[in-house]
Amino acid sequence: MGATTEQSNGNILIIEDSPTQSAQLRHIMETNGYHVISACNGREALALLSGQTPSLIISDVIMPGIDGYELCRRIKEREDSRNIPVILLTSLSDPHDVIRGLECGADNFITKPCNEKHLLSRVSYLLESRNPCQIEARSGLEILFGGERYCITADRRQILDLLLCTYETAIQKNDALIRAQDELSRLNQQLETTNRELEAFNYTVSHDLRSPLTNISGYCQVLQELHGDTLDPTCQDYIQEIYRATMRMNDLIGDLMEFSRLNHQELQRQEVNLSTMARIIAVELKSKDRERRVEFRIADGIVGNGDSRLLQLVLVNLLGNAWKYTGKKENAVIEFGVTNTEGKEVYFVRDNGAGFDMAEAHRLFGTFQRLHSKQEFEGTGIGLATVQRIIQRHGGSIRGEGEVGKGATFYFTL
Repeated sequence: MGATTEQSNGNILIIEDSPTQSAQLRHIMETNGYHVISACNGREALALLSGQTPSLIISDVIMPGIDGYELCRRIKEREDSRNIPVILLTSLSDPHDVIRGLECGADNFITKPCNEKHLLSRVSYLLESRNPCQIEARSGLEILFGGERYCITADRRQILDLLLCTYETAIQKNDALIRAQDELSRLNQQLETTNRELEAFNYTVSHDLRSPLTNISGYCQVLQELHGDTLDPTCQDYIQEIYRATMRMNDLIGDLMEFSRLNHQELQRQEVNLSTMARIIAVELKSKDRERRVEFRIADGIVGNGDSRLLQLVLVNLLGNAWKYTGKKENAVIEFGVTNTEGKEVYFVRDNGAGFDMAEAHRLFGTFQRLHSKQEFEGTGIGLATVQRIIQRHGGSIRGEGEVGKGATFYFTL
């Protein structure tokens, strides 16, 4: 930015311990016609002031040794430098910053990172308006702020300048916040629209895929019924494998459609007896394989507030996973219970099955993510992603813990 000011240039003392920020300030000031003197800390700055009198001082607040407030106080206490305007570089993140600035006699604030236009305008204003002859005798005014006592030695002009500067900075930050909120709102709306389009696409594709799958599985059954006696064993195996593959694909499509519908369903929250729900699911699982020896330990009286149909889907998936991954265990145990953590109910499903490596835990709830091969355990890789989405829609969270060969536990809140 080129210089547009018409006032005579002055000497600017910049006190900044960061070489990068010091160079940036130097560039701004020299580009606009000012002569710059630099110091990297407060002690060096005080030594420089003994031999020369700059027109204005710009100092960082946070510095090793003497900080910006203490440095400003010492500058204002000296007869040879008390009339030099001092601008402090600060974040203005704490209301006490303004009080400390008034207490030490600072003339103005500039927030970091520096805005070149505002910096130059304040430098120009202070150099043009500051009249040493009008400086008042400084008698300390003691105030109480935030439980701390401060002695304000700034004159009325300094106080007015500093408060106006603070107000201007607050307005700038508020405008920036409004712009950021507007941009965030726009991006959120865009994201919601994209998600709706993706879910609609997912649902449409999944629905359309079911028709040819139904035809394929139907023709497989027709071939077996009409020509099963004439087909050799190899052909019968091929047909069986095609049929099983269509069933697996059908299950995957069903899971995808269920997953895509989750965000569109309105929650119908009510008190749900989760213990009863879990026992019904356990009976259904046992009926699928009556020869398996599985002990279900379901605590009594577990209730939760949520959508009954969606919570059933959570337990179907979690208990179904526990059933599946204990399939190679001779004496399998599946437990459903609740514990209290920091005053909040945490539900859990625990098993003593295959477990998993905790190093892979970050993949548990991703779609199509599987920690075990399809040869070991069947599945579509969507179940836990569905569970997580339901839990999140209820305002809760879910996490998994496991150890290879020793089982897994899934904890969730509502």
